[in-house]
Amino acid sequence: MQNHTTMHSSRLTGAVLTVAQMYQADQSAVDMGITGSRLMEAAGFAIAQAVRRHYRKQPVAILCGPGNNGGDGFVAARWLAKSGWMVRLSLLGQRDALQGDAAAAAARWYGAVMPLSGESLKGCKIVIDALFGIGLTRPLEGRARTLIELINQKKLSVIAVDVPSGLHGDTGEVLGGLAPKADVTVTFFRPKPAHFLLPGRSLCGTLIVADIGIPDSVLHGIGPQLFVNGPGLWHIPPPVPSDHKYTRGHVIAVGGSSMTGAVRLATRAARRAGAGLLTIAAPQAALSLYAMEAPGVIVTSCEEAADLRMLLTNARCKALLIGPGMVPSAGTRATVTAALDSALPCVLDAGALTSFVKDPPALFSRLHASCVLTPHEGEYATLFQNCTCSSRLERARIAAKLTGAVVLLKGSDTVIAAPDKQAVINTNAPPTLATAGAGDVLTGLISGLMAQGMDSFTAACASSWLQGASATCVGPGLVAEDLPEALPDVLATLTSGRADSQ
Repeated sequence: MQNHTTMHSSRLTGAVLTVAQMYQADQSAVDMGITGSRLMEAAGFAIAQAVRRHYRKQPVAILCGPGNNGGDGFVAARWLAKSGWMVRLSLLGQRDALQGDAAAAAARWYGAVMPLSGESLKGCKIVIDALFGIGLTRPLEGRARTLIELINQKKLSVIAVDVPSGLHGDTGEVLGGLAPKADVTVTFFRPKPAHFLLPGRSLCGTLIVADIGIPDSVLHGIGPQLFVNGPGLWHIPPPVPSDHKYTRGHVIAVGGSSMTGAVRLATRAARRAGAGLLTIAAPQAALSLYAMEAPGVIVTSCEEAADLRMLLTNARCKALLIGPGMVPSAGTRATVTAALDSALPCVLDAGALTSFVKDPPALFSRLHASCVLTPHEGEYATLFQNCTCSSRLERARIAAKLTGAVVLLKGSDTVIAAPDKQAVINTNAPPTLATAGAGDVLTGLISGLMAQGMDSFTAACASSWLQGASATCVGPGLVAEDLPEALPDVLATLTSGRADSQ
């Protein structure tokens, strides 16, 4: 089993830095003798390179703010002008009010500097947004807001520096409801949460993470706790010659008497993920439906919580899956309680969560570190009613800390959070995953990996990525039943070492 804290610390290339951590990285580089002016020069050069690579030579408007983001814009202007580009540079504020590295960058620009206005865009279809970047914590206002509104109205091509101005760097929130939609965003050293969390992700366009000379070693002092999901963060346990069905893990999936398709999808996924044995425990009236699913699945009668407790005395059971297709009821609550009392690794979804909406503490008090909760936003809202923060990342972290379990908050920007604040954002889910049953497949993948010995956090991360990769493999026309069948090809790609770690 792989400890997730060790896993992340050994793969810092996947780190995502908060705004405060990025400032810390900058300062650490300066403390090591790398001047701020050198970092700004590299940043401006990277911005100019992005413009040259993505567009043909034409007039470009560069909008500079009063801080270091604006300094980056001055450097980019100088490099583009050297390459023969016509540059219209505008500054928010007065040139003599610039300080530090930004003032030094402005001093090396010998072209005209216009005041920020509608004239800043005249004759230009390309705009470099170097107004504010990741440090902004309030809505755009005044001339900056008016100009961004005009950029959006004209649908100009935007290259954003760090983030499109108006985005909150840590949450991806559009402050005051206004930010430009960028074709390209150039950020530095490591990405930020806003690049992956919606709605920010949809406004950043193509993301370029430029190396500006900050050594990777500064990350050891920062201790990142957020990562972008990918195979570089985890390892799927491969079969070995000595394996048999029990060493590959036995999953018990608790099914209800209605909506049987949910558990059938989940169990198919668990088996495709590598679980060696799978048992569906369900009411007698539904057993024939479950038995028709696949010859390799065992079905057994489970009418009430006491029956499940008896089943779980089998020492060969390695993981539980409960909730898909189950209706909220007192009986479901009792069955979930029995599952949690076993202390086995457990994935809880759907009915296993919504059965406790009137008394969430009754659920939370029984959860443990080997549990994974997989709520969507609606289920989250009913269980964690006191958490109203706008950041999906923080909502997931709060829930994980409160419950002591891993929380996978489902969505296009799924966040997986552990109780110790370690978190991962999954970015590879295509829109075609918005189909009934996809969440059930996800729970099955998690249980199948946990049955093989993966810890709960790592299993949740790997499963989220595998689901997205399987959906991409299928392509248009996806239905949930396709996902488990696409998984072997995805796993084969991982085994061959050809998977993209991001």
